[in-house]
Amino acid sequence: MSKLAEKVAFVTGGSRGIGAAIAKRLAADGASVAITYVNGKSSAEAVVAAVEAAGGKALAIKADSADADQVGKAISRAVSEFGPIDILVNNAGVFPTGLIVDTTDAEFDRAFAINVRSGFAAARAALKSMPDGGRIIFIGSTLALRVHAPGLSVYAATKGAVALMAQALARELGPRKITVNTVHPGSTDTDMNPSDGPFAWAQVDLMSNPVGFVEADEVANVVGYLASPDARSVTGAAWTIDNGATV
Repeated sequence: MSKLAEKVAFVTGGSRGIGAAIAKRLAADGASVAITYVNGKSSAEAVVAAVEAAGGKALAIKADSADADQVGKAISRAVSEFGPIDILVNNAGVFPTGLIVDTTDAEFDRAFAINVRSGFAAARAALKSMPDGGRIIFIGSTLALRVHAPGLSVYAATKGAVALMAQALARELGPRKITVNTVHPGSTDTDMNPSDGPFAWAQVDLMSNPVGFVEADEVANVVGYLASPDARSVTGAAWTIDNGATV
């Protein structure tokens, strides 16, 4: 039997990049998977089609992660379609860049709404019906651990908040045997940060193991482990996948 058979997973921002890879991995492990998207309807439908073609169940829900109400309603819809959420992956995020003196309040607020508050809103909604022994996984960033260039203050602050929220939730939910962990990807080959982009060389130079950018599937594999019964004793942990860039 598949490790996640009869489990239900919910992945925010699951239409592309790391989120899409995570959704496909969890589905391959046997979970029914719901994903959210904002503008990438065709990409989200492609993820659902890929899961279904492999014999799995998937659902794409349009929901703006900046809107806590929409996040909550998306969780409710997934529960009505598949049942209580066993595995929540808070992946949705934006990557704001720019010096503090050039950053507006609106830009700051939007970054925190999507990168931090959406995870809070999703966890709050999912926990209403999540069974004991569930899994919550936050996708952070190694920029929460080490900032190597100017113009990343707001993004790093959001991911630092995510990491500490996950640790606090691990304490809060421990009595229910719900594990909460953070995965910190480094430079990952996605359309947001392609491995052949203009600044890729500078990122590779930071790596102590200079094999190049991380693949989205590598991040998904770690999430798959944390979501599985094999990781029942892993909670409050932060997993870096960055080829040693933060060493």
